[in-house]
Amino acid sequence: MNQHLRHIHPLAWTIILGTMFGRLVTSMSIPFLSIYLTQVLGATPTQTGFTVAVSSLAGVMISFYGGYISDIIGRKTVMLISVFCWAGVFFGFSAAQHLWVFFLVNTLNGLCRAVFEPTSRALLSDITPPDHKLLVFNLRYAAVNLGVVFGPIIGLQLGSAKSTFPFMIAGIVYIAYGLVLFLQFSVHHSSLPARSVVQAPRLREALATTGRDRVFLPVLLGTTFCVLGYGHFSSTLAQYLAMNTHFSDGRQLFSYMLSLNAVTVLVVQYPIVRTASKFPPLIPLILGNACVALSLLLFGVAGGVALLMFSVVLFTIGEVLLFTMMDMLIDRIAQPEWKGTYFGTIGFNNFGNVMAPIFGGLLLDQFGASNGPAVFIPLALTTALGLPFLITAHRRLTAREKSSSIGESAIKL
Repeated sequence: MNQHLRHIHPLAWTIILGTMFGRLVTSMSIPFLSIYLTQVLGATPTQTGFTVAVSSLAGVMISFYGGYISDIIGRKTVMLISVFCWAGVFFGFSAAQHLWVFFLVNTLNGLCRAVFEPTSRALLSDITPPDHKLLVFNLRYAAVNLGVVFGPIIGLQLGSAKSTFPFMIAGIVYIAYGLVLFLQFSVHHSSLPARSVVQAPRLREALATTGRDRVFLPVLLGTTFCVLGYGHFSSTLAQYLAMNTHFSDGRQLFSYMLSLNAVTVLVVQYPIVRTASKFPPLIPLILGNACVALSLLLFGVAGGVALLMFSVVLFTIGEVLLFTMMDMLIDRIAQPEWKGTYFGTIGFNNFGNVMAPIFGGLLLDQFGASNGPAVFIPLALTTALGLPFLITAHRRLTAREKSSSIGESAIKL
């Protein structure tokens, strides 16, 4: 292992460590935004839902072209511009005093994230030899969750649900991240791969190609409902716990649940992925959707901390099943000459993240935080709507691969 670690590019280490500290400071602040807006600014859950959702909407609108931008003007330029703009976004959060300002700044937050993060992953791929890529991307995923283990607890101690001060800390950390990246790019400029010229992806052509794929289309629809269910954890659940008088300190409880979620990812990721890789790629997604839907139902009926924490573990198992197997699934079903298009188009399932805080906010406004089942049963049912699409995709993929196998056998004969 030590020999493999020594072969990791210094810029890759910068991105991995920067990701860890970046997620640490963002998980100190962003997850508590919905609580701050409702309890300090006095926004309604619906207003809060729209304000939180706009970040994901902005990301969806630009994510299809995010990698293309860095291909044209270079990873270095895109990463440096976006990381310093992102730092400015966090300073904007810290200075905001009106709901419309939070709406604007969170829009910019989604844009910066949708440009910086795909570009940083593309750079990791550029500078890492093929036999070390799995290690590097696993290290990055572990760094994400290490940051989230401690971030919510630190944020709670800093008063993230009552103050915007933690956003200023996030801004300072991202400035430091940007400066280190600038130095590393300067020092290791000669070892970076040359930029290649690529043709701009055409959105209409991409949608037409993937839309004709009888396997991909139900996958896209099914995973949109999966992402919808996943999005309720950091939006609807946060407001529900903070507003529910049954729990003595919902803000503190939510911070512990965020940390438990990250710890559980670190513990279960390897055994789950190892086991799930032995099954057809859609089976883990089907099981993941069922786990997330069931956990949302349990959140709504939980009367004590023990059931809430069990629900977090179940939710996290579903999360790992859904998101760690997604890339393998898309790689398997994509037409070889259109793989980039398939990977770009699957990002539209993030419309689920757009709808989650809005739908959850409407339910909280309608039924209130004291009526958990009325809020969370609809959330669980809408998440489970992904199951028919995923089951259909599984059947079609099985039939396609069986037909392809028979065709290959006939050719050999």
